[in-house]
Amino acid sequence: MIQNNIEVEIRSFISPEKYQQLLDFFHKEGKFINEDYQETYYFDAEQDLRIQRNNTHAKIWLKKGKLHDEHREELEIKFDRDNFEVLERLFLTLGYSVSIKWFRRRHTFEWQCISVMLDYTKGYGYIIELEKMSSEEGKAEALKLLKEKLQELNIPLTFKEEFEVKYKYYKENWRKLAALS
Repeated sequence: MIQNNIEVEIRSFISPEKYQQLLDFFHKEGKFINEDYQETYYFDAEQDLRIQRNNTHAKIWLKKGKLHDEHREELEIKFDRDNFEVLERLFLTLGYSVSIKWFRRRHTFEWQCISVMLDYTKGYGYIIELEKMSSEEGKAEALKLLKEKLQELNIPLTFKEEFEVKYKYYKENWRKLAALS
């Protein structure tokens, strides 16, 4: 049995105007899934270890590989939303520290068999993310499809290096940036 446990994704920074245009477009052309407010804490760990509280639940999740990779294995465990503080205390007690916090409003759509997320993250900006779950064997084909869809939307792909620079700046300044937005 082929397991689709590889998250294949691409993302690009967009302007506030493009964000609004895309919201309108996907409400007409896609299937609206939900709107969510998410608080995500990244921990200082060897792996990409996070906890999140959103409108419906809390979760722990681990993404293998490197941040901003186009495909990574993802493991997650969901909890009642009210357990978020307990999860934070658990990891702090285990010796992890919070390296960064994100505060994001997300709109999710299904469009032409892919997941589309339109995000506004306080202090970080507006982003479109296209995602498809895949098997290890199908990840190259899924990535090609996502790049074609981004091009179809007339959105240039933001290179990984630009995300890494902006991420590093946010990580060093998130307390101030998130408070100002």
